[in-house]
Amino acid sequence: MKITLVGSRWFGAETLKRLRAEKVEIARVVVPESDDRLANAARDAGLDIYVLPDRHLVEADAIAPGTDLIVSAHNHARVGAAALAHSRLGGIGYHPSLLPRHRGIAAIEWTVKEKDPIAGGTIYHLAERMDAGAIAAQDWCFVKPGEGARELWERALAPLGLRLIADVVREAARTGALPAKPQDEAFATQAPKLDA
Repeated sequence: MKITLVGSRWFGAETLKRLRAEKVEIARVVVPESDDRLANAARDAGLDIYVLPDRHLVEADAIAPGTDLIVSAHNHARVGAAALAHSRLGGIGYHPSLLPRHRGIAAIEWTVKEKDPIAGGTIYHLAERMDAGAIAAQDWCFVKPGEGARELWERALAPLGLRLIADVVREAARTGALPAKPQDEAFATQAPKLDA
């Protein structure tokens, strides 16, 4: 399994560590900035790094030749159709909500704001519409009373995401395919950025 990892920050670096522990080949790491935490981790590991010319869009030339799967981990750039076409299985991302609920950049904040008693994470297929691709894997957790977004992320949603990414990549390596269950649009909600 040959992966192009697109991401940033702590979660991107932790995803890199987890994928390397799974013994998959990381063909390239794509980052928004050369001094990003993920870029530094990739550099330390001696991996090929590609810095996006436009931090909002991942184009085809960012994807390593021979890529089997694009994995998106804390990535805010749109992975375009041309980039997805350069990967045998397309791409997957992790979203910290039970999609189709709380699509958007502030999913955890909206989980807390809406007082959802249950949260979760979803591995979904990257698609033209943000956070709307088919579901490859999903799991849930309880939200503790009074828990804030950061606490929920650190306690439950980040570890859940790392596990789900590893599970899906392992399954794709074993079967050569990705599970795909369409999202039910009747339950879709949006999670736009909240004003501070």
